Amino acid sequence: MACASCGDGPMERGRMKRKRWARCGLGSGAGAPAGQGFQLHQPQDKVSVAAGRTLSLTCTVSGDGPPGPVGWLKGWGSGSQTVYDQTGSFPRVTRVVAESNTDFSIRIRDVGPEDSGTYYCVRFRKSVDDVDEVFQRGRGTEVSVQAKPTPPVMSWSGRRVVPGQSVSVTCEAGGFFPKDITVKWLKDGAPITAQQPQITPWPTKSSFNMSSTVTVTLQEDDVRSRLTCEIEHPTLPAPVTGTYQLSEALRVPPRVSVAPDAPSPVKVNKTVNFTCHVKGFYPGDVAVTWLENGTEMKVENIPQPEENQRGLFDLSSLVEVKATEEKNGSEFTCRVVHDAQEPISKTAALWIAAPAREGELGDLSQTGNANLLTIYIVVGVICTVLALLVAAILYLIWAKQSKGKSSPSARLHEPEKSSEATTQESDPNNLTYADLNFDRERKSHRQCWLCFWNGHLTGDDNLTYADLDMVHLSKAPKRPAPCPEEAGSEYASVQIPRK
Repeated sequence: MACASCGDGPMERGRMKRKRWARCGLGSGAGAPAGQGFQLHQPQDKVSVAAGRTLSLTCTVSGDGPPGPVGWLKGWGSGSQTVYDQTGSFPRVTRVVAESNTDFSIRIRDVGPEDSGTYYCVRFRKSVDDVDEVFQRGRGTEVSVQAKPTPPVMSWSGRRVVPGQSVSVTCEAGGFFPKDITVKWLKDGAPITAQQPQITPWPTKSSFNMSSTVTVTLQEDDVRSRLTCEIEHPTLPAPVTGTYQLSEALRVPPRVSVAPDAPSPVKVNKTVNFTCHVKGFYPGDVAVTWLENGTEMKVENIPQPEENQRGLFDLSSLVEVKATEEKNGSEFTCRVVHDAQEPISKTAALWIAAPAREGELGDLSQTGNANLLTIYIVVGVICTVLALLVAAILYLIWAKQSKGKSSPSARLHEPEKSSEATTQESDPNNLTYADLNFDRERKSHRQCWLCFWNGHLTGDDNLTYADLDMVHLSKAPKRPAPCPEEAGSEYASVQIPRK
């Protein structure tokens, strides 16, 4: 069978221009008896070479044989590929000893994992129909290309998570050969547990790919934490590493608060600063907007976030408000949009003190003094009224007591139990002694006028004035007063027998 297809393959770097080889897929060794003492030597059983280096394959012949070329095949059978022949063009392949008739060793430079396989040195001979047939082949050299793994590539799920949530990070490396590879994970230098790495063939099926994944639960402090994927392979003199900053997968929402710089209520026309504190957030992508009663305000100074010692960010936004009467009760809202998330809003109200009226002191200290003076006046008036009331009560008590002492008093005395008294008891008049005490000094104002009936009242000349310490009072019925009595005076009727 023709073997032109045996020359097609990735090792050629161009189409081979040569005669057809007959029966290239046949078998085991010599294509014809070596009756003339011909020998083909391929001494290498296995050869290992690092990727990117040059591969040397040895083949020598001895003795006489039929005419025909010597070439190299990768693989045997229908799937074989021509690596070198004496008439083709192979840019990566050169003869070790050029133009030699006994040494057909070759060099293949810049080998890669795809160059792994079994290589055969073959001697062909001419057939009657001018087709090359396999005369003899070597026992084959198994070539393995040791390929270093590519630098680790780190990736994650693609969305940020908040503290307390988990994130999965993957480490990948490929193009290595042989298959044996070791993967270790570290967080901030400390080993952590990860899944077993998955080893799969690369598309060329001559090297391998590795994928390893670790899952960690993030905290706020992980904004400065780092994951390390460490790979060990026989081709590596030292482990290679890939790193991943957990801050790329972490989102720390801000804490937002709003407060004025003066306690409420504030004076009219005073300038009040409302400050929005946005603290402890990551990443630093944040937008702050102010609203007054739901309407967006224009803020000239746009602050920039500042990184704190923990690696998080802080920001303070300030807006100035003049406390006019129209703004009393107005609400000022700070709206924060962090990392394209839902807005966070906090609100504070502006309360204004009652405006100063005409005639009142405008300044707060003067108003306070006026209020204090008013209090003093009110307290003084109350104290004065109380003092006057107390004085009036004391005076009334004193006056009453004085009146009681100076007004006349009558003390009735029972007569002594004597024989004379016994006799008087049978007297129809039955007089009783009475003490009439009158104030001699105030006789003109509070004097009891004793009017003596002298037959009949003819005028003031018939009146007799008397001060009596003790008189006999008659039990006779009370007679009308012979003279009008003063208001408030006390009247006593005394009968005195004529001498």
